[in-house]
Amino acid sequence: MSNTDLSAARWRKSSYSNGGDANCVEVSDDFPGIRPVRDSKDPDGPALVFSADGWASFVAAVKGGEFTA
Repeated sequence: MSNTDLSAARWRKSSYSNGGDANCVEVSDDFPGIRPVRDSKDPDGPALVFSADGWASFVAAVKGGEFTA
């Protein structure tokens, strides 16, 4: 997974960012089986790459309130 060329990725901001420009997470849905994730403040920086299933589980947990303080 770490050798995936992400240069053609189309990135979208997290719906939790409320359209803001700071502190946003961006994800790409362009790659079968994986979900690259990056910091919008550093678009040329590294991206973390998760399995699609792992990312879906994380998103479900966030939506379910499992990470609230």
